[in-house]
Order: sequence, then C-alpha cells, then structure tokens
Amino acid sequence: MAPNEVHQYMGIIQLLQHFGWNWVGLFVVDDDSGERFLQAMEPLFSQHGICSAFTERIPKQVQFTDLENLGVTASEIYLLIMCRKANTFVIYGESATISWLSTLMAMAELAYEESITLGKVWIMTAQIDFAASEITFKSLQLFHSTISFTIHSAEPPGFQTYLQKIHPHQDQRDGFLKVFWEQAFVCSFSDPAVPDVVGESCAGEDRLENLPDTVFEMRMTGHSYSIYNAVYAVASALYASSSSRSHHRSMVDGNRSAFQDLQFWQLHPLLQGISFNNSVGEKVSFNEQGEMVGGFDIMSVVVSPNSSFHKVKVGWLDPHAPEGRTFTIHEDNMSWHRSLNQMLPISVCSDSCQPGSQKKKKEGEKFCCYYCIPCPEGKISTWKDMPDCFQCPEDQYPNQERDGCILKVITFLSFEEPLGMGLASLAGSLSLITALVLGIFIKHKESPIVRANNRDITYALLVSLLLCFLSSLLFLGYPWKASCLLRQSVFGNIFSVAVSCVLAKTITVVVAFMATKPGSSMRKWVGKRMAYSIVLFCSLTQAGICGVWLTVSPPFPDLDMHLLPGEMVAECNEGAVIMFYLVLGYLGLLSIISFTVAFLARKLPGSFNEAKFITFSMLIFCSVWLCFVPTYLSTKGKYMVAVESFSILASSAGLLGCIFFPKCYIIVLRPELNNRKQLIRRKD
Repeated sequence: MAPNEVHQYMGIIQLLQHFGWNWVGLFVVDDDSGERFLQAMEPLFSQHGICSAFTERIPKQVQFTDLENLGVTASEIYLLIMCRKANTFVIYGESATISWLSTLMAMAELAYEESITLGKVWIMTAQIDFAASEITFKSLQLFHSTISFTIHSAEPPGFQTYLQKIHPHQDQRDGFLKVFWEQAFVCSFSDPAVPDVVGESCAGEDRLENLPDTVFEMRMTGHSYSIYNAVYAVASALYASSSSRSHHRSMVDGNRSAFQDLQFWQLHPLLQGISFNNSVGEKVSFNEQGEMVGGFDIMSVVVSPNSSFHKVKVGWLDPHAPEGRTFTIHEDNMSWHRSLNQMLPISVCSDSCQPGSQKKKKEGEKFCCYYCIPCPEGKISTWKDMPDCFQCPEDQYPNQERDGCILKVITFLSFEEPLGMGLASLAGSLSLITALVLGIFIKHKESPIVRANNRDITYALLVSLLLCFLSSLLFLGYPWKASCLLRQSVFGNIFSVAVSCVLAKTITVVVAFMATKPGSSMRKWVGKRMAYSIVLFCSLTQAGICGVWLTVSPPFPDLDMHLLPGEMVAECNEGAVIMFYLVLGYLGLLSIISFTVAFLARKLPGSFNEAKFITFSMLIFCSVWLCFVPTYLSTKGKYMVAVESFSILASSAGLLGCIFFPKCYIIVLRPELNNRKQLIRRKD
C-alpha cells in the first residue's frame, strides 16, 4: 500500500537541489534496509552533484545501560554535526531510530553545554513516524523545522467528528482502545474483579483532541490512510469476487454470504486490477508490479515553545504527474530553525563560485569541495559554480569582470579619423604636386631638359606616379568587395609601370652614353623602341601575375574576430597570400635592377646624365619597401593598412622628388641652364 521507495529517493534529491544543499550528512539504520538505501542514494548523489559529508550507521538496538559507550557515541555524533560544513542531515530508519538519536544529541548538548542543532536541517524518510518515536519534550526541540517525507494522505469526511466522539465506554468490545486510553491518559478503568486499582479512574470527559501531538495526532497520517485504503481495496476485491460467484453462492442463515471456500490468494488478481475512488474522492489503483500508485507529502515539523508540535504541508511529490510538476515545494510555508531568523540554511562544502570564476577541485577531497579561480583570459562564466569557463561568441569579447560578453566594435581605417584624414590629405597634396609637375613638363615640352631621355616615358612616369598617389586612397574606408579586388592589383600594376619607366630611363642613359663612343655597336639600340619594349614587357608581366591572382583566389572583404580584443577588424583578406608577396617580390626585383643599373651609371660624364638622380630615388624606394615588410608583419588591424598606404606615398614621393624636382628647379627657377649646350657639356 506504500508507494515505491525509489520515488522518495528522487524526491530527496530534488529537495536538496531546490535549496542548493550539496554537502549532506547521512544517518542510516544499521541493517539490510539501510544498506539498500545507501546503495540507492550514493549513485544518485554523484549523478546530481551532491556529496555525503559523512555516513553514520545507527545500531538497530541500543543498550542504554552501557553509559560509557553511549557517551563515546554521543561525542562522535557531536563531532560529526559540529565539525563539518554540513548543516543538512538525512535520517533513514525507523521510529525507534529517531528516539535514540535524539537521546544521544541531548547527551552531547549536556556534556558540551552547546546546542548542536542551531541552524541544522533534518530530513526524515517516510519510514519514520515522528509521533510514534517516543522522544522527550526537551529532545523534541532539537527537531524543530524538520522536513519529513510522509505517505500521501487525505482526510475522509466525518473523520474529525468520529475522533471527537470516540470513547471506550461507547464500544466495550474494542479491547485495544481501552488499553490505549489507559496509557495515553495515565488512568485506569475500574474493574470489579480487580480491587484497589492504582491510579486515577478514567473520566468520561477525556477526549482525544486533548492529547498532545506527541501522543496522538488528530489528523489522518499517511500510515493510517494506507490502512484505510487497504480496507477499501480488500472490500472492493471481495465485492468483485462475490459478484463473479453470485450464481454459485448460497445463502447461509438467510442473510450472510458463504465465503468459507474462498482462499486469500484468490484475491490477488482481483486486487491488482482494482481501480476505484475512495470516500475522499481520490483514485486508488495498483501498477503492474502490484505497487500502490501514489506519491508523498512533504511536511515541516513545527515545534512550539511549550514542547508541542504540529505538521505543516509544504509540498508534495507525485511521480505520476506531468514532467515538470512531479515535485512541488512552497518555501513560504517553511519554518526554519529560530536561530536562522527564517533565513535559508546553507549546507555546502565550498562557497559558490560567482560568475567570472570557475571551480577547481581540491585534491584528495570530494568533488563538492573546490576552489574558485578567475576565468582565464578571453573566457567568461555567467552562472554560479560553473566547472569551466567558456569563450564568448566570435563577435563579442569578455567584459572586465569576465561574467558577460560585450559586442565587438567594427574597426577600419576610415577617412574621418586623424590617421586616415592625414593619409588622405597627404595623398591629395602629392597628387596635386604631381599634376603640377606634369603641367610644367607639358608646358615646356619643347625645352631640351624635357625632351632629353624620352619625353613620352617621362610623361608615363608622371602619370603613373599620380595614379600611385591616388591608389593609396583605395586602402582607406570600409573594405567593400570592389575595393578589395582593386587595392592590390591596381597598386601592383601602376607601380610596375612606374618602376619600369625608371628602369627604361636608366637603361636609355647607359645605352646613349655607350653609343657615343666611336665604333660602338650600341647605336642600333638607341631610340624609343627599346624604352617602350622595356615598359611594356615589365608591366605585362606584373599584369599577368595579378590576373592569375584574381582568377585563382581573389581578395575579398572579411572580418577578423580574433586579431584584437574588443574589436572586429574589417579588412581585405588577400586570398592567396603567396600571390600578394609575389607581386611585392616582382616590384622589388624591378627596383633592385633599376637601382643597380643607375648606381653603375651614376658617374657617367655630362650634365644630361640623370642616372645619379635615379640612383637616389631608387635608394629611397628600396629602403621604404624593405622597411615595409617587417613593419607590416608586426602591426595589426587598421594599422597594417596605414603602413601599406604610407609606404605607397613615401616611395612614390621619393621617385617624384629625386627625379623631377631638380628638373623643375631648372625649368622654373634657372631657365638659363635649360639649353642644349648645358645638357651636352661634359665634366672636366
């Protein structure tokens, strides 16, 4: 008639989890049922993050005559309860278990002159009938606010009226009631056959409601309700049996059915299939294992200062309810120990780890005992007692407390910020200067200094430098798909044209000088065709490299989530990075060749020789790009773009300044030097 104990075990687990108690002491009766309880509970504890602080086995029978051993046991109980962080204890046993445990605790309090139950919570299983435990009034105070699991009960109609009217004088046939009455009221019923009875006579005014709850509970207890339902079940089974045998049944004495041939085992199938509503209106039935389909009530024992107690229903456990409603607890109805001022007791081995930290197990101790350590860099924890911290989503980063994530800011080298504004202004200024130089050269296109060393190549060089300055603007602003495709390819091709023009001018100087020697075979190479061929060949080679790059793995806009903390860097992913360095490497090769040729020709006689200016320009150009590589690799985010943009401007400005400013100086400020005699004059 009692529900399966397994449901009660899960109810204890749910109760402990609800209040956050994970460091629990166990008092278990020392018999086979206690061992089965431990074997069932310990795995459940481990599965649900609960630890047993200790396990104390209570002997089933105690010899109270051995005071010395009782004192030792009481001292052990005291140490278990007081020297641990466990403030919650589960008691599994019988009614006698609570009686002797309360005696031992009372002895410990007397010996140590200290209350050992302050702030403690006791959880009792349904096997213990608190009212039948026969504990003393003083010991009763120790169990104030005890949480007790009891078999579910309900009160039948008229039950209170029946208890209020019941008296042994009304039913002389009930011998048990007479004996109970004499023991409960400490009186005796007069018996003519027994003269001189010791004690007071039982008065007719004695009523059960006058007895304290420790002697008799006026409410229907779980055990009584089980018996009540058992009687109804047997009656229903007998009725079903009599109905099925009605055509074989004969009447005896005119009004009594004959069940003399009915055996008790014949009721078993009928009991298993029974399902009915009792007088309370609750359904009574059995499952396939022959167990009562029912649950448990969760009661709080409230002990009054006058050493009386009553039970308050604070929740229930219904394993057959829909998921999420099997366990119900009403904290507002709970009554904690008076020393707690109605604050929730704490029963943990280690304090909770707050958000922003994680648990680290203490070596040699149970998993409920741990340290709290801050989350490592880049990780957070958002709940208490998290075993591990975790990473924020890619578009977020941890806050300073590491208990939450903040959305990352998208950063890029914009035109509005000072760095971007400065680079844009520099590019614009240099473009205007280049356009001005180009205008000066076009205006004085017939002057000897402009016509010298291939005027068309000079124009091509100035236009390519102008485009170089403007191409640096592609690196500013938010990286869109079009800008990512154009950035490196435009830069690479325009720079290859510029460097090719410089190389063509340098080679033209060398060939022109060698052709002036008598009998030289270099005369056939003098002319514009060679210069155009050099520019075309070198430029097409770079264009081919860029074409392969854009075909195989073109650059595309991307967000780098991990480069900088707190930022999402909007950038152009170069796609095939090796192609990017191949473009730079090819430019470096052309630059080195130009520098080498110009360096070798720098001392050629004649004021027309511009190889020395090209040497300085290529020295600046190569220095800028040699510094670019390590600087580019050591910077992050938008500063990488700034480094490349500045390198483009600096190297282009070096070419413009070293090659064209001296000529502009002569054209504008020293026009008397801009004549053929001065250009062909040789040095002494």
